[in-house]
Amino acid sequence: MKIQHRDTERHVLTIMVDNEAGILAKIAGLFTARGYNIDSLTVADISEDHAVSRITVVTSGPPPVIDQITAQLERLVPVHKVTDLTEAGPYVERELALIKVAGKGENRVEALRIADLFRAKVVDTTTSSFVFELTGAPDKINTFVALMRELGLVEVGRTGIVGMMRGTEGT
Repeated sequence: MKIQHRDTERHVLTIMVDNEAGILAKIAGLFTARGYNIDSLTVADISEDHAVSRITVVTSGPPPVIDQITAQLERLVPVHKVTDLTEAGPYVERELALIKVAGKGENRVEALRIADLFRAKVVDTTTSSFVFELTGAPDKINTFVALMRELGLVEVGRTGIVGMMRGTEGT
């Protein structure tokens, strides 16, 4: 159940954690216990010795709740640092999607034309379908998927959002 509030805002949080079993469940549980949805979740090992992972969570909520979630995340023992990219300053966010489209004739030609406009790469093709790879902002991917729905969308797989501060400052 997602709780909706008038002043709900979308936030992108990055969480640096010890790479250990159970940490993802603890973090997800923190959101679940408060009735807030995780819109996107990605995890990657980021250190050479495999000791630290970076978790990126996209969620929505009123600012006081986001502040409370951030404070509670910071109190978890294996958490090194929590950064709310939305509040910290300019940042970049991207997502990768694989989009399978079936089509023949004009629909096939149109799907290729639109893919070219969106700079989507064809990563697999048969005589009756394509799999496109598209990287970009979530809105770009949403728009591409909506256009492909009209041309024979079969399946969509998305990685979730990854975000990073712009410039030389790290999270």
